[in-house]
Amino acid sequence: METRSFADYLRTLDDAALISLFSHRPDLVTPVPPDVASLAVRATSAPSLARAIDALNAWQYQVLEACAVVAEPFNEKNITSLTDKAALFVIPGLIERGLIYPGKDGLYLPTTVREVLGGDIAGLGPQSMAKLNLKKLEEAPAAAKKALDAMVWGPPRGTIADVKKPGAGVQWLLENDFVVVANSHTVLMPREVAIYLRGGKIHKELFIQAPELAGDKRDSKSVQLAAIANISTFLRWTEEILNFWAQEPAAALRSGGLGVRDLKIITSHLGVDSNCAAFVAELAYLSGLLTIEADDRILPTNQFDIWLTQSPSARWQSLVSQWLITSRMSGLVGKEESKNVSPLGPELDRVAAAPIRKLTLRLLQESEGSAPKIESLVSLAQWNTPARRSGGIPSDYIIWNLREAEWLGITGQGAISKYGIGLLQGSDLDEIDEDLPKPVDHILIQSDNTAIAPGPLEHEIAQELAILAEIESRGGATVYRFSQSTIRRGLDHGRTGDEIKAFLKKASKTPMPQPLEYLIADVAKKHGKLRVGNTAAFIRCEDSALIAQIISDKRLEMLSLRQISPEVLICQHDAADAMAILRSFGYLPAGEDSQGALLSGPRIQRAKSKARPPRIVGEFDRPDELQLEAALRALRTGEKSSHRQSTLRNIASNALGSLPRTTANETLDILADYLRNQPATSLSIGYADNNGLVSHRIIDPLKLSAGSLIARDHATGEVQTFRIARITGVAAI
Repeated sequence: METRSFADYLRTLDDAALISLFSHRPDLVTPVPPDVASLAVRATSAPSLARAIDALNAWQYQVLEACAVVAEPFNEKNITSLTDKAALFVIPGLIERGLIYPGKDGLYLPTTVREVLGGDIAGLGPQSMAKLNLKKLEEAPAAAKKALDAMVWGPPRGTIADVKKPGAGVQWLLENDFVVVANSHTVLMPREVAIYLRGGKIHKELFIQAPELAGDKRDSKSVQLAAIANISTFLRWTEEILNFWAQEPAAALRSGGLGVRDLKIITSHLGVDSNCAAFVAELAYLSGLLTIEADDRILPTNQFDIWLTQSPSARWQSLVSQWLITSRMSGLVGKEESKNVSPLGPELDRVAAAPIRKLTLRLLQESEGSAPKIESLVSLAQWNTPARRSGGIPSDYIIWNLREAEWLGITGQGAISKYGIGLLQGSDLDEIDEDLPKPVDHILIQSDNTAIAPGPLEHEIAQELAILAEIESRGGATVYRFSQSTIRRGLDHGRTGDEIKAFLKKASKTPMPQPLEYLIADVAKKHGKLRVGNTAAFIRCEDSALIAQIISDKRLEMLSLRQISPEVLICQHDAADAMAILRSFGYLPAGEDSQGALLSGPRIQRAKSKARPPRIVGEFDRPDELQLEAALRALRTGEKSSHRQSTLRNIASNALGSLPRTTANETLDILADYLRNQPATSLSIGYADNNGLVSHRIIDPLKLSAGSLIARDHATGEVQTFRIARITGVAAI
């Protein structure tokens, strides 16, 4: 078969070549095109070609540029003369990807490839329309050589004051067609001139070999210990941030993100920097453990309760699997040029995020046993994907990926861990459960109102301590501090003073110091003595002295209190706001319902709506072998069907002038004869529509009924009814 176009070339490919094409360019079969012609249109479209070109490394990209600047048809010798003999090993790969294809007399590029590569490919201008004597360039005057040197490596254009009054050097170049006029102030250097001046090459430097990946060796045991510590820490961070928001929900911005104030609060609560806190929140959001309610509160979902019951390895995998595929870059939070970017907001999507993340992890895996230096890793990553539509891989993306991989425990001390390798290979990660330190069931209460947890605590003890104390420091051991506000928080959650003491005595292996007992007793005695409810709000207290103290306290003037009885005050603030203000000035109010009952009990909240993780904006994943084979079968079947339909259309067109004109009775007799004697024959008929316009149909007659023919129309594949009176003629195919 003669190859006249890219579609003709695709029709000559065998099954193995098509499957290879689909493997390199999965967007071509998502969805599967109906036939080869449609496949060719999709494969030469700008978006598909841009994806394919983005996947080339620096050397492949340079060879493709060389193919784009030579005249078609070209051969391997043309390309090696412009680049290097190593291009011979690259050209088959470009053919395999459909970026160049063989024709009857050489190699060709799909027309859109040059458009996707952009203007001034390799810094070269357009081809010259005149015949050039390039050897004359050796005689160029000094001023002309200076102008040529400025344009030779690109961009291929120069600016002059007025093209009608150029300088002597430019005038000489114009006279010899070594530059051409683009407009009144710009001249262009033709492609042939630049290549000649470049010594017959088109690139100043060829990137044939990938840069060496430099790094520092790491001890395997140290890497695994660091990684398992990171895994344990990240799981604890996730649990802490969700427990915190279950008690004190953050408020989402109107745009849907987390505000700066709430980000600072969780940053302080976790004891990490804002980038890390934003990343923890993002990953919980992506995993469906967190959602934004209709009232803009950020709350954990019921999925969080299920997550807490799972093994550590399952919890870790549920978080990391979302990080691998997400198109969101939490590292954008806090950048100076990204002031309006917030965690959980809609501005974090970057289409190249997941491919760059997978590339970073692949390079880390290839350097197993060492921690690559950032500059070296960035250089290698940029060599692997130099043609990103964003202008190449930003070094920040690589740095963020390395930082996040360390937080997650995919790496330890900068080197990939066995857990990271197992994750990338899809292995069982139960060893995480075995390697994590076993949870402890006790604390050590100190005399300064602190308690030390000598390891990760069991879930029930950790949950209770999160209510009764604040974390003061983290590490191998966690230090909790008890204070008046934390004890009050426990009382607000429905615990009594005696229950708090009983829990601490049971959980601690050291005796409870007397100052802590006094603190608990003192706060429990005061708690609920002052009560707040809604009118807008009322404040009730049986201690008239305390009522008098509140009225005379100038710090509370913002409440605009008014006494309506010896024991009751009212104000225009909401009950929650009034309680918050009173607590901020040292009072210990408790909530009260409309019946006068004390409102205390668990205040852990869950979202009422289902989690709505953000969609993934990214590239197409490579299909597996079964999907590729199914796509190939569908394409082959569609091509056969399209060929048959095209043949039938040609037959119908040829029959247009040869169909006999018959009356309705004659048509009925002919059709009856065909049905009786040749029932399997396809027929070509002329059929008039309501406006009298005649079209030709290819049909398989089935039966005659009440002055109509029931037949299957080949064009639609459906069984239709044709009125005999409208059939103008019948002919067998």
